[in-house]
Amino acid sequence: MEFVLLSAVLVLVALLSLSSPSGKIVSVERRLARLEQKVDLLLSHLGVEVPQIPGMERVHELIRQGKKIEAIKVYRQLTGEGLKESKDAVERMS
Repeated sequence: MEFVLLSAVLVLVALLSLSSPSGKIVSVERRLARLEQKVDLLLSHLGVEVPQIPGMERVHELIRQGKKIEAIKVYRQLTGEGLKESKDAVERMS
């Protein structure tokens, strides 16, 4: 079920980026963020729990200790995300 929803979101984002008159990546990123919020709401409404990434408790521990930079580093290692995305994610967890 989760795979189907996430696949649908990715297909929708791809179609939106192709049909976009300007084709700018920034607008696609904003659309993706809104779609991710909607998927999160749907999963929550359906009672579907997304499994947490193994090792993420270490990130939460570092945040509690006030070590945000270290938490960002660990988050990047665990997820493979970029620096900005990792910083934003750690900020949201704080």
